[in-house]
Amino acid sequence: QVQLVESGGGLVQAGGSLRLSCAASGRTFSNYAMGWFRQAPGKEREFVASITWSGSSTYSADSVKGRFTISRDNAKNTVYLQMNSLKPEDTAVYYCAAGLHGRDARNYGYWGQGTQVTVSS
Repeated sequence: QVQLVESGGGLVQAGGSLRLSCAASGRTFSNYAMGWFRQAPGKEREFVASITWSGSSTYSADSVKGRFTISRDNAKNTVYLQMNSLKPEDTAVYYCAAGLHGRDARNYGYWGQGTQVTVSS
């Protein structure tokens, strides 16, 4: 089992920045690729970014490329999502997940409870 706890969400004005953190406990964190997903009200959960177990490769959704950066610190069992130039359409509950690498949510077997990000215009 892997337990994931997100933090760092909140209310920010458009153009602002937030850094989300996801702390993992349980099985060896470095064995897993990590992903960030988000779900806005009335919409399906969508892929945001992912990172391989070593941190050597990352992928991002086109909608966040150049604005969001995923990173991880295996010594701290933590994955981060740095979000810059936030837009109102980034408003969603953000989830971190552990599992295989990629954009498909079905690749991830462990999920956090989510953290709310609200971007005001």
